[in-house]
Amino acid sequence: MTIEARLKKLGIVLPEAAAPVASYVPVVVQGGFAHVSGQLPFVDGELVTGRLGEDVSLEDGIAAARACGLMILAQLKAALIPLERVERVVKLGAFVNSTADFTDQPKVANGASELMFDVFGEVGRHARAAVGVSALPLGAAVEVDAIIAVGTD
Repeated sequence: MTIEARLKKLGIVLPEAAAPVASYVPVVVQGGFAHVSGQLPFVDGELVTGRLGEDVSLEDGIAAARACGLMILAQLKAALIPLERVERVVKLGAFVNSTADFTDQPKVANGASELMFDVFGEVGRHARAAVGVSALPLGAAVEVDAIIAVGTD
């Protein structure tokens, strides 16, 4: 099954790739790896903001991380990297806007991790960091970046 067919079967429609919020590019490909800048969670076109452990539930945090994962895929496509060229999701970095006593960052990050497995199967399994932070750009609840091995045409 192709990746596009799998997305369709899963009922996934990728969002429009978001423009950078500062002076950087969304994707850099070097040495067979696509380095995807940190992506913020947009759900129905709205940025998910707030802090886990304060005003964002664990379930909403997981959904926000999944939305970040969808944006990672959208950025790859916008960079003209067909998803069929993904050889391996190497690493995700998840940053969770959370209170000092919130310790479920790994559960939040699973929203993006499980999406990668659902879309790519075994090559979607990856190394990962899940880090709690006191603030994220634009007040986002979650931000996720990625390193993805890509093949040539």
